[in-house]
Amino acid sequence: MVSQQIQEKYAELALRTGVNLQKGQALMINAPLEGLDFTKLVVRKAYELGAKDVHINWVDDELTLLKYENAPEEVIAEYPEWKVKLHDTFAEDGAAVLNIRSTNPDLLKDIDPTRVAKANKAAALAMKNFRKYTMNDKITWTIISIPTGDWAQKIFPDKSREDAIASLWDAIVKIVRVDQEDPIAAWDAHNETLKTAREILNVKNYKKLVFTAPGTNLEMELPEGHIWKGGSAVSEKGITFNPNMPTEEVFSMPHKYGVNGTISSTKPLNYGGSLIDNFTLTFKDGKVVDFKAEQGEDTLKHLLETDEGATRLGEIALVPHESPVSQSGLLFYNTLFDENASCHVALGKAYPTNIKDGSGMTEEELDKHGVNDSLTHVDFMFGSEQLDIDGVKADGTTEAVFRNGTWALDIKG
Repeated sequence: MVSQQIQEKYAELALRTGVNLQKGQALMINAPLEGLDFTKLVVRKAYELGAKDVHINWVDDELTLLKYENAPEEVIAEYPEWKVKLHDTFAEDGAAVLNIRSTNPDLLKDIDPTRVAKANKAAALAMKNFRKYTMNDKITWTIISIPTGDWAQKIFPDKSREDAIASLWDAIVKIVRVDQEDPIAAWDAHNETLKTAREILNVKNYKKLVFTAPGTNLEMELPEGHIWKGGSAVSEKGITFNPNMPTEEVFSMPHKYGVNGTISSTKPLNYGGSLIDNFTLTFKDGKVVDFKAEQGEDTLKHLLETDEGATRLGEIALVPHESPVSQSGLLFYNTLFDENASCHVALGKAYPTNIKDGSGMTEEELDKHGVNDSLTHVDFMFGSEQLDIDGVKADGTTEAVFRNGTWALDIKG
C-alpha cells in the first residue's frame, strides 16, 4: 500500500489541479465506499483549502449489483428526482465536482443488458441539465481513480487482493505524476505540452482526418470552426481546472454527418459494468450502419439504440502511443486510463466547447454546425503503434499527423 503521504499528495493534486477548489466554494464528491479512508483525506484537505461545504455521494458495487438483481423493472427504469435536484442545486451554486471512479469492470456481466440500458438511459435523461454544466465547463470538475479490490484483481489476476491493490496504487501514482517531488508543478509542465499540441492543430485547421490501421480505414470531416482542446480547461468563471487525471489527449469533434468507413477497437470498453471487446463499427454519412463485437455485442447494440445521436461520433482524441498509460503495459478496463493510452473516439454527445461559440448556441444551431447531440457520451479506443493519421487541409493538400502511433508533427518545437 502507498504511504499516507503519497495519498495526501494525490488528494491535494485532485483538489488544487483537478477541480482547483476555491475558498468559499462547495464541493460534491462521488466516491466508492471502499475508498472511505482516501475520501476522508480529500474532505479534510478540501476544508483546509476553504471549502464552505463538502457533500459525498457514496456508491458501492455490491449494493449496485443487488439492486440490478432484485429491483422491479419500474425502479430500474426510473431515476430518482431527489438525486437530480441534489446535483442541480450544487451546480447552480457553482460547486466543484470530484468523481472517483473505481468500479469492478465485470460487475454487471451477468445482468440482462436490457436492464442496464434502461437504467443508463433513465439516468442520462434525468441528468441532462446537470450535464450541461460539465460539458460546457460552467463549473469545475474532474475524474480520478483509486484502487478497489475487484478492479485491482481484474488487472492483476495472479496476485492476492492486497498485492493487487498495492500494485494498482503504484501504477496510478506514477501515471498521475504523484510520485514526483512536486506533482502540481509536473502537471503545469504537462499541461503546457498539451497546450502546444492543441495550438498547432488549431493553426493547421484540417478539413478532414484520415485514419489507417489494421481493421481501421476511416475518413472524418471536422466542422468549420472546430477547436482542439486538451489538458487543462477554463470554467465560465475563469478558473483553470483539469477534467481528467490522467489525461494525455488533445481532442476535438467530428462533423456528425461527415464520418465514413470502418473503425476497430484496440482495447475493451467497460460500459455500464459490462465489457465490449474486439468490436468494429462501419459509418456512412456519420451514422453507424453496421457493427459487430466478439464480446458484449448485445451491450453494444443497446448503447447504439440509446438515441439517434448514439450512432454518431461526438469526439476525436489523439494520444501518442508512448503516453505513460500506454508505457505501463497495463490494460486497466477503465476508460479514464485506457483512453489515455490510445487514440479514441466517442459515440454520442459532442462537447459544445469544441466549436467556436458553441457554448452559447441553441441545439438547432449546434446541429446546423455538425455538432452531435445525444443522451450518452462513450469513449472507445482504436489507437495502436500501427495507426497512421493524415490531415487534409482546405486546399486538398495532405500531411502526416501521426505515424506508427505517434506524432509526426513537431509538437515539442
